[in-house]
Amino acid sequence: MAVQSLIHARGLVKRFGDFTAVDGIDLDVAPGEAFGFLGPNGAGKSSTMRMIGCVSMPSAGELRIFGMDPVRDGVRIRGRLGVCPQLDNLDPDLTVRENLTTYARYFGLSRAEARLRADELLDFAQLRDRAASQVEPLSGGMKRRLTIARAMVGDPALVLLDEPTTGLDPQARHLLWERLFQLRRRGVTLVLTTHYMDEAEQLCDRLVVMDGGRIVAEGSPRSLIAAHCTPEVVELRFAEEGDHAGKLAGVGRAEALPDRVLLYVDDGDDAVAEVHRRGLAPSGVLVRRSTLEDVFLQLTGRTLVD
Repeated sequence: MAVQSLIHARGLVKRFGDFTAVDGIDLDVAPGEAFGFLGPNGAGKSSTMRMIGCVSMPSAGELRIFGMDPVRDGVRIRGRLGVCPQLDNLDPDLTVRENLTTYARYFGLSRAEARLRADELLDFAQLRDRAASQVEPLSGGMKRRLTIARAMVGDPALVLLDEPTTGLDPQARHLLWERLFQLRRRGVTLVLTTHYMDEAEQLCDRLVVMDGGRIVAEGSPRSLIAAHCTPEVVELRFAEEGDHAGKLAGVGRAEALPDRVLLYVDDGDDAVAEVHRRGLAPSGVLVRRSTLEDVFLQLTGRTLVD
């Protein structure tokens, strides 16, 4: 086992009856790293996170968290984790401050220590002015910041975040990203799942793409883009119907979608010039750099997974 791995898995499997949700994955997460899981619904991300969080035991394979076995040492491991679930589970009968101080008692903090810790976390989450408020009137962004602050009560070395910004508006998402960047600077290890590709590019040092319970790609966001996609993508829209993608053979890899044609190329401007040289007249042209979303769709497909 790698000495530096905070999370170490080899051949990790999770089965539910005859269904295999996680099918023999290997991974290592280093201290201080921001590590992401990407994948369509049903890919195995949440099942993997639940095993790392010691709330679901592996069916097979090896898993070590902080060098400990979740089967034998689950209580000790959970005491060093911070968990931000996908759905906020704050106590609506308590104030914002009480949600922090009450939770702090589970980690053995005295009342005085809990109050000090709550003050620190209220400042961190920018909720000091809402400390006496009930939870229900808070905005979605405030609730997410409070949930993350509560996850930090025990001063964890590892924080698990399951889709931390789902449903938030852009301003709230960016504020939450700033809070997570602060945690990274403090050396906290972050492990997150997200459906937002820009979030993964912004936050993750390294990530894996899962599909069908297996890891289909692994690396930094930029290395994944370089390995699985061209430097640029040209988006072409046409007013008339026709086999436009077929007429672009040799220009780059063309993908015909219902509303546009995507052309994966090394140089977008050169490709657009070639499109016009071939007599095509798109009604709309967009040249952009390749993104993690292009990689994601190439690896997992565009078919909707329920």
